[in-house]
Amino acid sequence: MKKLFLIIGAPGSGKTTDAELIAKQNNQITHYSTGDMLRAEAASGSTLGKEIESYISKGLIVPIKIAIETIVNAIKKAPSDIIIIDGYPRSMEQLNALDEYLQTDSSLELGSVIEVRVSEETARDRVLGRARGADDNNEVFNNRMKVYTEPLAEIQDFYSAKNLLHVISGEGTIEEIVSEMESFIKTKI
Repeated sequence: MKKLFLIIGAPGSGKTTDAELIAKQNNQITHYSTGDMLRAEAASGSTLGKEIESYISKGLIVPIKIAIETIVNAIKKAPSDIIIIDGYPRSMEQLNALDEYLQTDSSLELGSVIEVRVSEETARDRVLGRARGADDNNEVFNNRMKVYTEPLAEIQDFYSAKNLLHVISGEGTIEEIVSEMESFIKTKI
């Protein structure tokens, strides 16, 4: 059985970096970033990529059908039984679609949802400092924060009720955050 860990956090919370480092240090763990997967498809210039780009460039959520298809394909192709996906879910619609999928696939279990919590100030400083793409500017950051925070309480409540939510502070050093997250994941596998 494959075990899935979801990492959520504000833009700039460090969730992708944390997950990448954990996967790099543990060959039995595979990491996928929904943002990276979607950005790669957008950069490919395909028809699907152009559609994805039209959402990403405005800081909007990519439609559920595209996101779920991307995630399910990644899980099925994963070379290990422990999978970390960061940046998902970002809406109740995404959460519900994944939850429905998990109920129909007995070969996959959700181990935990880890929230990397940072202040908006820290998130803004990190995002605007890295300027990875056209979506890293103040206006788009503000929209991305709004998109992230609007459904957050509902997402937290859903996973808390199932005893699956685990919160980690993203304000420390990368080493501290990765160590805490990795230790927690290892208690669940």
